[in-house]
Amino acid sequence: MGYDTAAKTDPDSVIDEEWGGMWFLKDALATDELGISVLELESGGKGMEHAEADSGQEEVYYVVAGTVEIELSDADETVTLETDEVIRLDPEETRQIHNRSDERAKLVLVGAPL
Repeated sequence: MGYDTAAKTDPDSVIDEEWGGMWFLKDALATDELGISVLELESGGKGMEHAEADSGQEEVYYVVAGTVEIELSDADETVTLETDEVIRLDPEETRQIHNRSDERAKLVLVGAPL
């Protein structure tokens, strides 16, 4: 078959529902070199601080709804992204996503190579 389909809820969320949800779709889509996830953060929620230096994985975050702040520890900077905005991150950049707004935020996270 030349394609695969998946729904956000095919896999279980890896974070508690009270904070939103995060669904890793790599396995559901059987991707070899590309990771794709959906992240939803309630107001006050945050993602895990991390870098991808060991894996060499570049990441792209696309904001589907809401407003988030991406804290970039190495750059000593915070980038605010709103609906339909996107950021690409070098593997070495330490990052953490925060939802400091009053509304739920939804992002699509893409990373490669795996």
